Amino acid sequence: MHKAVIIGGSAGSFQVITRILSAMPANFPLPVLLCLHRLKHVRSGFVEALSIKSSIPVIEPMDKEQIKPGRAYLAPANYHMYIELGNKIALSTEEPVNHSRPSIDLSFITAAQVYREKLIGIILSGANRDGAYGLKRVKDHGGMAIVQDPEECQVKTMTDTSLKMTKVDHIFNTNEIIRFLQKIKHP
Repeated sequence: MHKAVIIGGSAGSFQVITRILSAMPANFPLPVLLCLHRLKHVRSGFVEALSIKSSIPVIEPMDKEQIKPGRAYLAPANYHMYIELGNKIALSTEEPVNHSRPSIDLSFITAAQVYREKLIGIILSGANRDGAYGLKRVKDHGGMAIVQDPEECQVKTMTDTSLKMTKVDHIFNTNEIIRFLQKIKHP
């Protein structure tokens, strides 16, 4: 049984995330952790834009916030989002990793350490390599690794790098990602 889904994306991933969140059942049984690159000086509008379309609540978490099922937690602009034991989120303003804060790698690595084989990691379209190593760590800890089909991506760098670094479980287009997530049942 899976315990969490983590999704990372950058350039070209906003519309995909919007489609995924709008297609999820309102009673989705797992937390969805979202680490998306975005402009660090734009503090509002992003959560609101996702929330309008999403069938589950989209939250920018506070430091030490408890992770609950059926919610999407979006890494706040200009903060790293770590997943901690005890199902909590920790926020940090440490140096950027892969030129990014939030760093997809850091979110994925810490989620992999907490959820291990019960984690589903998904990498979407993006213009840099952030997330590729994190997805490898998800797989190394026994979790499931999914990459958006590079042929569908607006920018393939993130997905291509992930595919070079990790033997993934699935390469899915957006509709296949949606169908996969819709099949997840309550534990």
